[in-house]
Amino acid sequence: MKVRRCAVVFLEPREEVSFDLNVLLSGGDGLQRDRQWLALAPHLGEEVAIDIDERELLGALSPTQWVEAETLANHPPSAIDRLLHEGLLIGDDDDHAAQRLRDERLRDTYWHPLAATLHAFTRWSEVDTVQNSKDSGTETAVAMREVLGAPPVEAARRVGDAQRLPLPRSAPNDFDRLLARRATCRNFDPLRPLPMALFAQMLQRVFAAQAEVRVSDDLVFLKKNVPSGGGLHPMECYLIVQHVEGVAPGLYHYQAGEHALEPLPAPDRPIRDFIMDMVAQQHWFADAHVLVVLSPRFDRTFWKYRHHAKGYRVVALEGGHLSQTLYLAATDAGLGAFITGAINEVQLEQAFGLDPIHQGALAICGFGWRAQVMETAELDPAGEVWAAAIPTGEGAEP
Repeated sequence: MKVRRCAVVFLEPREEVSFDLNVLLSGGDGLQRDRQWLALAPHLGEEVAIDIDERELLGALSPTQWVEAETLANHPPSAIDRLLHEGLLIGDDDDHAAQRLRDERLRDTYWHPLAATLHAFTRWSEVDTVQNSKDSGTETAVAMREVLGAPPVEAARRVGDAQRLPLPRSAPNDFDRLLARRATCRNFDPLRPLPMALFAQMLQRVFAAQAEVRVSDDLVFLKKNVPSGGGLHPMECYLIVQHVEGVAPGLYHYQAGEHALEPLPAPDRPIRDFIMDMVAQQHWFADAHVLVVLSPRFDRTFWKYRHHAKGYRVVALEGGHLSQTLYLAATDAGLGAFITGAINEVQLEQAFGLDPIHQGALAICGFGWRAQVMETAELDPAGEVWAAAIPTGEGAEP
């Protein structure tokens, strides 16, 4: 059998610190410090603890050159066997085909090594952000200030007052008034269905292809209402529909070229429970009429930007462009909108059949009718949203 190292692996010497009374009683500072080496390989997506022998073996092998396993006699056989089992070493035989295939898929997608590692090891699985906030005592802004201390200043000042050049302010027009009403919605009305026409309008304005340029049979560039790195538009949209007239609740893929929905298998639990798990228990988003998983096809962007240090960054920028367009389109239509990066990517990948090497889950955004009562605080200090929505004319305190 021939072996080589996996395509990308970073080694981290990690220290974990815990209180130990015996250390304190023996004259120490009471802190037990445990150190270990961890291998971070993005094709695996899970940390692997390794010992010194295994670390040295990884450092001795090439990620591109195959060598006969028998030539590694100066390394312990147990280290070779374990690294092959974990997928940090790649074998060319049938017994290790699954790990080899995953490693080859990473190679063929042209990830930048650091970007691949960032993406793989910042994905969440079954995280509950609400409970985490309770446990850390940071549920409110006041509590955050008490626990975390003073934050960095809200707006940087680089020169003194006398050196600052005041700029004239223009009179607000309709676009300024639209921007003023743009606020993240955390209160949705699940009892008021969203009309099909309004639902379709939102998808058309934000996610649909407006035109295309066909260079060849297999090279097509789409024109959308947002910019995209290299004009490649890798972002796919997967929908979780709850309250839309004429559309059955469930999971869908939005086909941007044809402006059409592709039904997908339903989740294995009630749709709202599914949403709660996907948005890490952020209940204030769970009643949104439509949720959109922004899912970039990394292989499309990296087809051009191969092993590029900025490739992952332009993909993330596109998510921002889409979410702001969604906010403005929703505000113009009288709807509320939101975006969150606090999502359980692993469960989303499983539900929508996504391979995170080729295509992942970047964020979830959504839209729908705003509720008449603010139960969860929204940031609307100028009262542009809630002052108009409350019959008494009294503003709601965020």
